[in-house]
Amino acid sequence: MVAQLCSDFNNRYGEVNKQLDKMGYNIGMRLIEDFFAKSGAQRCSNFKETAETISKIGFKMFLNITPAVANWSADNKSFSLIFDENPLADFVELPNDGRAQDELWFSNIFCGILRGALEMVQMQVEAHYVSDVLRGNDTTELRVTLLKYMEDEMPPDDE
Repeated sequence: MVAQLCSDFNNRYGEVNKQLDKMGYNIGMRLIEDFFAKSGAQRCSNFKETAETISKIGFKMFLNITPAVANWSADNKSFSLIFDENPLADFVELPNDGRAQDELWFSNIFCGILRGALEMVQMQVEAHYVSDVLRGNDTTELRVTLLKYMEDEMPPDDE
């Protein structure tokens, strides 16, 4: 899928990253229903509980991995998911064009999935990669920041 996007966008990796995020967002909006149906999990009471649920239940359920939750900000609104393994990156080598190592986030679909799923439970978040072993870093770290809790919006009156 990523190779096809790279081809479709003529190796404009910024655009590929955006498309991966957008695809993930759409997946996340639908995946949250499966998550609640299969896990029996209840709504989390705070962002720390949300982080643990994402790591220990969500990733475990759908990908059979459990990234570590780490690097909490002082205000408890940002955390990192540290991946020891990433099934999306197995047997992958980034294009050797001198740019992909600096510009392409191969697993950026995860960022979109988290944004879409959390938006469906009234949390607006920003998610981005800090490091990736595919880029030569020691770890793969995805940073998640809570921007705001969204209010349930009622449709406007027709009157």
